Amino acid sequence: MLQKTSYFMKQANLIAGEWVEADSGQTIDVVNPATGLKIGTVPNSGKAETVRAIEAAAEAFESWKKTSASERAKLMRKLHDLIMENQDALAELLTLEQGKSLTEAKGEVGMSAAYILWYAEEARRIYGDVVPSPWRDRRIMVTKEPVGVIAAITPWNFPSSMLARKIGPALASGCTAVVKPATQTPYSGLAWGVLCEEAGIPKGVVNILTGSASEIGGEMTRNPLVRKITFTGSTEVGKILIKQAASTVKKVSMELGGNAPFIVFDDADLDRAVEGAIAAKFRNSGQTCVCTNRFFVQSKIYGKFVEKFAAAAEKLKVGNGLEEGTQQGPLIDEKAVQKVEEFIADAEKKGGKVMTGGKRHALGGTYFQPTVIADAKPRMRFTREEIFGPVAPVYKFKNEQEAIDLANNTEYGLACYFYTQDLGRAFRVMEGLKYGLIGVNEGVITTVEAPFGGLKESGLGKEGGHQGIEDYLDTKYVCIGGLGI
Repeated sequence: MLQKTSYFMKQANLIAGEWVEADSGQTIDVVNPATGLKIGTVPNSGKAETVRAIEAAAEAFESWKKTSASERAKLMRKLHDLIMENQDALAELLTLEQGKSLTEAKGEVGMSAAYILWYAEEARRIYGDVVPSPWRDRRIMVTKEPVGVIAAITPWNFPSSMLARKIGPALASGCTAVVKPATQTPYSGLAWGVLCEEAGIPKGVVNILTGSASEIGGEMTRNPLVRKITFTGSTEVGKILIKQAASTVKKVSMELGGNAPFIVFDDADLDRAVEGAIAAKFRNSGQTCVCTNRFFVQSKIYGKFVEKFAAAAEKLKVGNGLEEGTQQGPLIDEKAVQKVEEFIADAEKKGGKVMTGGKRHALGGTYFQPTVIADAKPRMRFTREEIFGPVAPVYKFKNEQEAIDLANNTEYGLACYFYTQDLGRAFRVMEGLKYGLIGVNEGVITTVEAPFGGLKESGLGKEGGHQGIEDYLDTKYVCIGGLGI
């Protein structure tokens, strides 16, 4: 069923299969970051609406958990098909509220569909075990069951695919869900409600609400009916949610902040490294948790890399995501621009040299020039803090061990990248880096078939791959005795 963008732009909560306003009638404005103009509003919901959504999910769970894996897979395949049939409309909606280029938005919507299809297939592969028994007259079984109601909180930078990673394994495993998309980009989240309805997923299985992060998140973590919290966002907020979830001992999956290093050794294919650097840094205007935060380049090729990298960054087309050829859209809001400006001012004050960019774009608003900074030093703020913008600081290193040590010198451990043509070095560095995702000679590595998740303070649990469904399942051991054998 092919629909227009407006069809998916719901300005209401989905609770127990009904589209409803906030109890207070209050709303939150949603603004297009490319134009600064209001697109529409969404409900400013709080605790009361969250309680009802959780109760609706708990009620729906009683029947949904009893559906067969093949039934769930069939519905999910229909959901996948609907997403792909409406890819253009969903991508346009995503670009309107988030600002990324239409090309990137279409890619994200395609990735969302791919996650749903992957977990439709995984639904049929939730295996248990029959364990050889140490007793002659007993048998040992290990079974897997859905945990129950899951609560998901997602960020604004990937408002469609981040939900796909959570809704997909929830539906596949037999769980029901209450989800809260970011208030800056709620429509791509609410669109999932429309899609689930069209696919025939029963009422109450997926509930979506917008509003106060503290009230909604607080109720999600406190409510004993919720058995799992899954969150993508900052480490700071993740720590709060983990503490709150501890009171009812819920399962938690956390995909948190990053400080991704990108290492270029002197034996690297330089052109390939520059191409990978552009993709790893400037995708979504640098607003991703796996975007490179620190570039480390070996001294022998440092000058040549910086020159080529700056030239490539300068060629990126900045503009409204809906315009053809746009490669970098606006930043999400004014606060994001100010943070980028602070990082650049701090770097220049401490000896950094802006090779290209460094200023707000001539387009105005929250557009910012793709920026490359040479002579970056460890004392600069962006060495420790996540940039989340189109700023690429380039540091110099001498040898392999120094590069590994510099890369690991952070509390984060989400994604990292390095370039070398030496096979032995590839294995040494790969094994030395403390990161959950590692790209060797590649700058974009996320795929539904592989587990996504960080180490250290970058998170807990995995999304994607066959590993991604485990946190939505309870494992039971059953001992059957008295068999008279």
